[in-house]
Amino acid sequence: MIVNSSHKAIALLFVATLFWALSFPLVQVLYVEQRSLCPGASNLFLSLSLMVTRFGLGLILLLPWLIKMRFRFTRREWEQGIILAFCGGMGMWLQADALAYTSASTCAFITQTYCVFLPVYCCIIRRRWPSLSLLMATALVMTGMAWLSEISWQDFSLGRGESETLLAAFIFTGQILCLESPRYQENRSLATTWIMFLGIVVMALPAAIHTSHAMNEMWWVVSSLPAALIILTMTLLCSIAAFLLMNRWQRHISAIQAGLIYATEPLFTSVIALFLPAIIGQWMGHSIANETIHASLIGGGLLMTIAVIIAQRSSDH
Repeated sequence: MIVNSSHKAIALLFVATLFWALSFPLVQVLYVEQRSLCPGASNLFLSLSLMVTRFGLGLILLLPWLIKMRFRFTRREWEQGIILAFCGGMGMWLQADALAYTSASTCAFITQTYCVFLPVYCCIIRRRWPSLSLLMATALVMTGMAWLSEISWQDFSLGRGESETLLAAFIFTGQILCLESPRYQENRSLATTWIMFLGIVVMALPAAIHTSHAMNEMWWVVSSLPAALIILTMTLLCSIAAFLLMNRWQRHISAIQAGLIYATEPLFTSVIALFLPAIIGQWMGHSIANETIHASLIGGGLLMTIAVIIAQRSSDH
């Protein structure tokens, strides 16, 4: 029964990762639309307002199930939900600000360093080494991610953007470890997810208002039908579905294995970006180019795929 749960968890966490990967091309086309609606909006404001709208809408859409639960949350559900909100919300905020100071490829690569932080945590806190296969898988994932991101080591430096992304990766590590903790194994995923969404909105709303140029700017960036539909899609798939799956099923596998699964997100993103942006852009009336197949996508993707296969055959459960 445990094996079946583990296999099901792996499959569903890949689905969650696919949904997160979908968010990047959607954000790309959404920002094009929002800049036509509100030309003076900053990147940071657009990111924060998107956090408020997608997670705020998620709170509303989950209300019927919360009403059935009579909003009865346990102390540990509140505790875990708040931790997940801080880790998720602060991590996303740091990523958004970092993109103003470093490239998207560098940000994507450094974000995956939680794959290194997790084995280090295992060594220090649990006082045992991860299996050789998991260490090998971690090395392959980081190598594949560097290849996929086409990192230029000559131009690489640890500036503000890189430092913020590294801090975000460290915070995301806490999010993954929180879901593995035996302390929260009895928590209901719906309850913790709703509390998580509430916490993210509470954190992002004041920052979004502070970075806006006018009080009605947040309304204007969602005032068109295409923008509203993209945000609704992101809410249903990239927020509600993805986090419900993560919060429900990650507990059935180790945090290191989960981290390696989540690290495949940029690979899924690159594949989706081969066709989706132009399709949605044409529907919206904007000219948006797709990405193209290149050697780094094939090579990096192959290494990451091998790493995940090795990780799932590991004995570290």
